[in-house]
Amino acid sequence: MTMNMKSGEARTKRRGVWRAAVRGLALACISLPGAALGFCLSLLSIALIPVGVGLVTTPYVLSGVRAFANWRRVLAAEWGGVRIPREYRPLPDGSKPWSRTLVMLRDPATWRDLRWLAVDMTAGCVTALLPAVLLFYPLEGLAIAAGLWRLLDGGDGYWFGFVRVHDQGSAFSAGVLALLLLFFAHFFTPRLLDVHFRLTRAVLGSNQGELAERVRVLTETRRDAVDASAAELRRIERDLHDGAQARLVAVGMDLGTIEALLDKDPAQARELIAQARRSSAEALTELRELVRGIHPPVLAERGLGDAVKALALRLPVATEVSVDLPGRAEAPVESAAYFAVSEVLTNAVKHSGADRIWVDLHHTDGMLRASVTDNGKGGAVVEAGSGLAGVERRLGTFDGVLAVSSPAGGPTMVTLEIPCA
Repeated sequence: MTMNMKSGEARTKRRGVWRAAVRGLALACISLPGAALGFCLSLLSIALIPVGVGLVTTPYVLSGVRAFANWRRVLAAEWGGVRIPREYRPLPDGSKPWSRTLVMLRDPATWRDLRWLAVDMTAGCVTALLPAVLLFYPLEGLAIAAGLWRLLDGGDGYWFGFVRVHDQGSAFSAGVLALLLLFFAHFFTPRLLDVHFRLTRAVLGSNQGELAERVRVLTETRRDAVDASAAELRRIERDLHDGAQARLVAVGMDLGTIEALLDKDPAQARELIAQARRSSAEALTELRELVRGIHPPVLAERGLGDAVKALALRLPVATEVSVDLPGRAEAPVESAAYFAVSEVLTNAVKHSGADRIWVDLHHTDGMLRASVTDNGKGGAVVEAGSGLAGVERRLGTFDGVLAVSSPAGGPTMVTLEIPCA
């Protein structure tokens, strides 16, 4: 079985080498004429703007260049796994050609496209052609070693690389060189194609779009964190006001009454003392519940795994918890993960109709992952005002993500990930 797996991997790698060479050859054949045509037409159209012709033709030419660049972005993503964002400024709808021309010429992405065309028909063509050359050129050396050099010999011999083939011995040397090149092609052909796509990203892409997106995400998560903190403070204030504070006020009033009744009605005073003791015990219980809601003691003392297990024991639904954590994360990360899992479990108990729940906690690749699966009716969605939306906002503060798979009829699987060491 192991040998079959190894042979399968070898076949897959060979197919990857040939695929990279063929794709590189196709890109080279497209890069030179396509980029050259787009570059020359763009320069000609822009040059004709002062005489008025370019005002009409430039939007169409640049739109074609953008379509060509976007197509290459798709190939870079599909063939090389290199993603190049599109960062064109929006064009006004229903505008005249000259206004579209001005908008496109003011767009920095337009000039990046033109620079990329110049690079693509030169260095881009070379880097795309290298994988094919590295794989196909040694085939010529093997043909020479097989005796084809006699047909190609023009009297002075035939050169293959640095070997001058003029007899059977030099032909054998050419064959050895060809095999050596094929050996290198087996390992480096796919990587050379990656060089082409990375060159494309270096010229065609820009970090501004990624930075702007990062700033937008950070702004939203900061606003969500501020809103969540304000809501949490209001909840704590409301719980203290309506619960423990009201009971402590009642205890104080009872103590005042007891003080006045000690000499007049000792029996009534004893009843009020017992009532005050009960009220103080209830206030203490509510304070403990409030503290547990802010940061459970078991979470602080024993970590996320044991805290989730303790949480599962209190659920009315049979819950199985699997924990594989090599250590403890930072306290804010543990707290966020605990309350996120708690909210997901609460939703599962309330809305799924499940009779069994599975929780899995593990850490891999620098990510704390938690998944909650139930065998309920499904149909869970992340929408505004829902508990899952609140979980998503909580995780966003830590650059975490939430994924929900809940087809109609179930099962439902909610997965959350938080980056952490």
